[in-house]
Formats: sequence, structure tokens, C-alpha cells
Amino acid sequence: MKKNYKWIIFLITTLGYSLFYVCRLSINVVKRPIVDSGYLSETELGIIGGSLFFSYAVGKFVNGFFADRFNIRFLMSGGLLVAALLNLILGMHVLFGVFVVLWGINGWVQSLGGPCSAIALNRWFGDKQRGTVYGFWSASHNIGEAFTFIFIAFVVSMTGWQFGFLSAGMLGIIGAVLIFIFLKPFPHDAIDGDVFVNRKEIGKKQLSVLKSGTIWLLALSSAFMYISRYAVNSWGVYYFEVEKHYSIVEASGLISISSICGIIGTVFSGLLSDKLFRGKRYIPACLASFMNLIALYLFLYIPDGGKLMDIVAMVLFGISIGILICYLGGLMAIDLAPKEATGAAVGVIGIASYMAAGIQDILSGFFIESKKQI
Repeated sequence: MKKNYKWIIFLITTLGYSLFYVCRLSINVVKRPIVDSGYLSETELGIIGGSLFFSYAVGKFVNGFFADRFNIRFLMSGGLLVAALLNLILGMHVLFGVFVVLWGINGWVQSLGGPCSAIALNRWFGDKQRGTVYGFWSASHNIGEAFTFIFIAFVVSMTGWQFGFLSAGMLGIIGAVLIFIFLKPFPHDAIDGDVFVNRKEIGKKQLSVLKSGTIWLLALSSAFMYISRYAVNSWGVYYFEVEKHYSIVEASGLISISSICGIIGTVFSGLLSDKLFRGKRYIPACLASFMNLIALYLFLYIPDGGKLMDIVAMVLFGISIGILICYLGGLMAIDLAPKEATGAAVGVIGIASYMAAGIQDILSGFFIESKKQI
């Protein structure tokens, strides 16, 4: 059963986590219509985005520790269901303060997806397959992004920003049902109590993760990468619309290029590090970081009308971020952590990464609105 069913586990965690992203990124394709309608300002959108990132950061840390101990089937499906329902609610006009609170709650439940997926893969696949499988699973980030920037953007362009949230919510509900049906926490019929006989031992393993300087160094590296990642994901569509005068469909299409190319980066990152670099993941991580710098330069400093360079920038950005998400976003920490503390390792990386992303989102919104007033 394990040999056959583990690929269902891989597929459901990949599909399921990609739909977490759809329910998280829905706001990114509706920013310009929301601002143009006078509903919210750029600064308010930045605060809303920051509320998700900060709650996501703390949630990923806390829920990573919980996920090591509790049934990941219920945690992951329940988290996506709540995220979907919140998107449905936000398809209606709500007060700014209510929006901040609800989007913050979305961040908390979103934080269940990554640790649960990583734990499931770590339980169902052996050490020799870890890099390859984790790399393919990491494409779920980019699948969710691409689907959001293509399908949700199309819906918004045809029906208005409210339906961006509504369509994301419906997709999330479908994903939650599929996860609940197909995600089995363990590769056998044992109950949680049989597997986690000694919870005190798990606590010791989790404490060793917290004391690991190397894992915290990886977390800091991931934090800087996430500033780059979400500066483009959160504000890239808006930037292309305002600064380079693309339509919402064109701007979302350009950002979707990075998401699609990110799939290439993530899919091959684990495989290459396992086979070509023999597990020395820091070498391709350094190369991808340099590629990311080139992409950001092209994205920011090529003047209006340089659509070809915008495409090249998004290709390079997508591939490099895809690789770095796989390595810095979890795999290198999972390599170092005890198997019983996978969720804790993912949590440490997550709290640093998304705190940085949250600060970025608030400052970006503030600076963009400040520039308009000059």
C-alpha cells in the first residue's frame, strides 16, 4: 500500500498547498481595482498584507510544532477550509479594520499548509528521495501563483475585484474536501498514539532544532529571499500597471511567467542537488541568489517599453526564486533536523521568512502611496 499510495500523498499535498496559495494571493491581483474604486488605499493594502504575513509567521512557527504531534489530515484540510470561507466573506465590502483582522486570521490558518505537507512527505518518502520529492512538491507554490495570476486575474478583469475573492474561496473549498478524503497521516494503519509513544522525546528533538545556529542562519537567509519574493508577488502586478502602463491582464500575465518558470526551478532543484551536487545544496543556492539579483535589476531599471526585458526578468526571477524556495524555504533545514521535528524546522524558517515579508509589504505600500503624493 505504501509504495502505491505515497504518490497520492504527493499529489494531494502538492495540489492542496497550491490552493492555499490561491486563497492567499487573491488580494494581489485586485489591488489596482480596489485602489481605483476608492475602497482602500495603498497604505491600507500594505497594512492588510502585513497582517497576513505577521500572523502567518507566528502561526507557521507555532503550528509547525503542533503539526509534529497532531493529525495533519484535520489540520491541513481545516486550515484550507477556513481560508476559503474568509475569501468568500471578503468578496463583500467590509470595514478596513475588519479586513485587517480577517486577513490576519487567513494568515494563521494558511500557516498550517506548509508544515503538514512537509511532514506528510517526510513520513511517506525515504531519505534518498527527499530532495527530489520535496523539489517537485515545492512547485505547488508556483502552481498556486500561476493559477492566481492567470485565472483569478481573468475573473477579475471580466467581473470585478469581488469575484477574485469569491472564485478563490470556491476553489479552496474543493481543495479542503480533497485533502480530507485523500491525505493519510502515516504510511500504515497505526493511530497517532502508536507512532508518538514518547512525546517527551519529540519535545527534546524540537528543542534541538531551536538551539541549532545553522538552522537559524538558514532562516535569516530565507528572510532576505522572501523580501525579494513577496516584493514582486505582492506588488509586481501593481508596479507593472502603474509604472509600465500594462493592463491588469498583461501585468498579471507577466507575473505569472515568474510563477510558471518557478515550477522549473523547484522541480529540478531537489533532483539536481541529489544527483549532480550529491546533496550539497548550498552550491546551487548561491548560484540562484546571483541570478535573482540580475532579475531584480532588469525588473526595476529597464525603462517603459522594454517588454522583452520584462519577460526575461520574470523568467530569471521565477527560476531563481523557485530554486531558493526549495532550498532555503525548507529542504536544507529538514536535512539537518531530526525526522520527528520536521514541523519545528519548517516553523523556524517560516517565522523569519514571513516576518520579513510582512515588513516588506507594509513599507512597500507606504512608499508607493508616499511617491504618489510628491
